[in-house]
Amino acid sequence: MWPGDPYPLGATWTGVGVNFALFSAHATKVELCLFDSAEATRETARIVLSEHTDMIWHGFLPDARPNQLYGYRVHGPYDPHAGHRFNPHKVVMDPYAKSVARTIHWSDELFGYRVGHPDSDLTLDERDNAAFVPLAAVVDPAFTWGDDRPRRTPWHNTVIYEMHVRGFSLRHPGIPDHLRGTYEALTTEPALEHFKKLGITAVELMPVHHHAPDQRLEQHRLTNYWGYNSFGYFAPERRFAASRTPAGAVREFKRMVRALHAAGLEVILDVVYNHTAEGNHLGPMLSLKGIDNASYYRLADNPRYYTDFTGCGNTLNMQSPQVLQLIMDSLRYWVLEMHVDGFRFDLASALARELFDVDRLAAFFDIIHQDPVLSQVKLIAEPWDLGQGGYQVGNFPVLWTEWNGKYRDAVRSFWRGDGSMVSELATRLSGSNDLYAHSGRQPYASINFVTSHDGFTLHDLVSYNDKHNEHNGEQCRDGENHNLSSNCGVEGPTDDLEIHALRERQKRNFLATLLLSQGVPMISHGDEMGRTQLGNNNAYCQDNALTWIDWNLDADKRALLEFTTKLVHFRRAQPTLRRRRYFQGRNIRGGKDVAWLAPEGREMDDAAWHARFARTLGMLLSGSAIEEVNERGDPITGDTLLVLLNGHTDMMPFTLPSLEPDQQWQRIVDTFDPHGIERTYKAGGRYPLQGRSVVVFKILAPLAERRRMTDLIGASLEQSTGVET
Repeated sequence: MWPGDPYPLGATWTGVGVNFALFSAHATKVELCLFDSAEATRETARIVLSEHTDMIWHGFLPDARPNQLYGYRVHGPYDPHAGHRFNPHKVVMDPYAKSVARTIHWSDELFGYRVGHPDSDLTLDERDNAAFVPLAAVVDPAFTWGDDRPRRTPWHNTVIYEMHVRGFSLRHPGIPDHLRGTYEALTTEPALEHFKKLGITAVELMPVHHHAPDQRLEQHRLTNYWGYNSFGYFAPERRFAASRTPAGAVREFKRMVRALHAAGLEVILDVVYNHTAEGNHLGPMLSLKGIDNASYYRLADNPRYYTDFTGCGNTLNMQSPQVLQLIMDSLRYWVLEMHVDGFRFDLASALARELFDVDRLAAFFDIIHQDPVLSQVKLIAEPWDLGQGGYQVGNFPVLWTEWNGKYRDAVRSFWRGDGSMVSELATRLSGSNDLYAHSGRQPYASINFVTSHDGFTLHDLVSYNDKHNEHNGEQCRDGENHNLSSNCGVEGPTDDLEIHALRERQKRNFLATLLLSQGVPMISHGDEMGRTQLGNNNAYCQDNALTWIDWNLDADKRALLEFTTKLVHFRRAQPTLRRRRYFQGRNIRGGKDVAWLAPEGREMDDAAWHARFARTLGMLLSGSAIEEVNERGDPITGDTLLVLLNGHTDMMPFTLPSLEPDQQWQRIVDTFDPHGIERTYKAGGRYPLQGRSVVVFKILAPLAERRRMTDLIGASLEQSTGVET
């Protein structure tokens, strides 16, 4: 062992050996443990890291090579009342591990205390855990990226597809069996073709950091499918890799990113830095708890216990410089080494708590804002946690976008048929300026969604009034009760044709509303094909057919996929739907940029906005009043669009507005008649807006102008080809 260097932290292959560095402020001794294989029950070498620089224990092994498996034994006081839980009888995993060679094998030896003892965690367990603990692996980072570059899709042009790596591909008949459920599956032509056809611009991958299986769930033959219990913030989850080697999993992840970039897609990671899989004071000792518990975790007034803003037993200590360094090093690693394009932060409010209250100027935000790497990638907050004052929708600073829970609730309420919703809906359709404008942010700060991994799928949203989580083994006590859903008359599956037709229409209504709103739309994977979880709104523990996408599409599922595809591409072709700035509600270039219409075709007045019976709304978007410029400074213009939404159960005649003489409207979409042709309608006429439907029109130029353009095109073709048109 040579002295080595205190930086970088973790195990770093230099080409001639491996440098090992581990932070622990309160340890008295650190031993590096080397293992020969993932099946080894004991280390083959135990080497003291004798160098100690600025709380970093470090050393350099000139004989170590990539794929070397290792862990640490960290000595120090075992004094839970003082917040210390050192136990050198336990091997712990390097928090900077770049790959994990084996995962947990549950045993009582994984706990730092004697399980079952009357004094519980106040006792020291002296049994060795080396046969059961996860082991880190040294990785050679070399990889041929070629001309891979960040996509840098502007926020206002972004369409996000939230997905689970395993659940997306596990049942896809076009993907080879041995690749299904893996990173490699997303590089195959069937997967890439689906993404490209759908028209999305980014995939948001549910947690792919190494995470722990849940002991309680395994005892019930379930598993933590979602993976929101990370404790390896640098290592890609091995069970999503087709490769069986630690290094192979890293290379496979990089190949996936490279392939998605080549297909025009950004890669956003759902990351969980608010807590770890080590749980509360009775949880296992896997990594941070045994390395320096008092430094890494938020401890209560009695340091034996943890402050828990997450509902998962612990919260990382954002007041600690070393915790901030761990998170920043992890984020930069995934951007610089793994080439990802952004992050969605789970329970992000927990990261903003400096003392107890959520602080918009927390050190976490300050560091990201000044970071030359992280300030340039996509940053998405889940703007709530489970602590007091944790619901922070609209309160994150510039550079941040947010999952807009108020958008979700407003859209669900409107299509459920709730009264007094048109004003709230209009605010959400136009980008939620009430939430974001005050902090200097623009409409793209709002990540609009109707469904996500957490809650009902889109199909279940229109098929169930109540959650049906019986298979989770918690007597249906888990999962959200306030779903704002409607089963359309029957709970669950039905053969009633009218109810079936209404459900399909409601799915189209939700998708149309989402894709016609200002902001950034997010589609939950499989919703475009009517995926169901049979009413389970908390399927976090179901790694089975309940959560995997079924790619055997019947006529209804194919029709929904075609409808979604049409709407996504329509949105991408219409600058009016992708504004970078908020509407002004005033005349610009001869017309208002947005006007809100009542069924009579006139603008809404105060009485119409606040009427409890009002469930119909028209949104008129002027294509000539966008008041934005492109990258060359040229004015951006688009089509003038009319969007009609009817939340009533009955048909509502809607007068089509007349903006200029001889004007006609071309119908693009009618969710009541999704297969209807794109007919034209004269301005001033009354359109039969069917109950529970959305209709989209595009203004056509006056007839004389259209004829003139047709003649010009014909003359140009005749001149260039010599063929009479």
